[in-house]
Amino acid sequence: MTRTRRAITRIGARTLESVAAAAELGSVAAQTASGAVFGYWRGKRPAGGIARQMYFVGNRSLVFVLVTLGFVGMVMVYQTCLLTTKVVDGRNQVGAQWIKLLVTGVGPSLTAMMLATRVGAGIAAEVGSMKVTEQLDALRMSGVTPVRYLIVPRFLACVVMTVLLSIFGIAASWAAGGATGYYSFQINPRIFFDVSTVEPVHVLVGLIKAAAFGAAIPIVSGFCGLRARGSSEGVGAATTAAVIGSSFAVIVLDLIISFIAMRAFGAI
Repeated sequence: MTRTRRAITRIGARTLESVAAAAELGSVAAQTASGAVFGYWRGKRPAGGIARQMYFVGNRSLVFVLVTLGFVGMVMVYQTCLLTTKVVDGRNQVGAQWIKLLVTGVGPSLTAMMLATRVGAGIAAEVGSMKVTEQLDALRMSGVTPVRYLIVPRFLACVVMTVLLSIFGIAASWAAGGATGYYSFQINPRIFFDVSTVEPVHVLVGLIKAAAFGAAIPIVSGFCGLRARGSSEGVGAATTAAVIGSSFAVIVLDLIISFIAMRAFGAI
């Protein structure tokens, strides 16, 4: 009975901790959204904060995104062409279907997953370091809300730059796939670079996904940084939690948005 009670107590404690963490995450998200819409432009804010964060998120991640999505495009096109030639020669359809898949899901999702590892870890480390060194308490004593001062500019920068990086990543992946198809399977570039299968609704869904992913990464990462405890070990744990949480948020949002799009627009 004692072991059973201890097990029940541990389960109950973890459940309560999870509920409290979910409520805190919701509070951070609400403060970030309200700060981005209403409070950021009128309250105290770091000079040039958004521009610096856009540089950190966008310029510092551009090569990383282009190279990674380029190689993904090469591998995917090569494997797809290899399989289609074994069953039925459908190489002429690979380019049209690949760009459709890139626009509606693969491009924004892969871009966001890479930003979750780089940008999410950076945000959590910065905020977590300020938390354990009591700099956040100093901000509160100065009448500054840490969420609006630290997370909101990162939120705005991530939303904009995730969309732009997704567009560049899609272009790089498509171009690399086209080169692979031409040099490995002699696919005519005019046939590969066919956008007839891409409709406005596909572009809309892709942009919504990219913006949603860009909004989730700084919120989850900032939340993990705000929960950092102790010293450097706490910052490291917060950074790890930020990468895992941001990546998981991207996957869940991808599923939710895809399901809503399927219900609203049919097959996409």
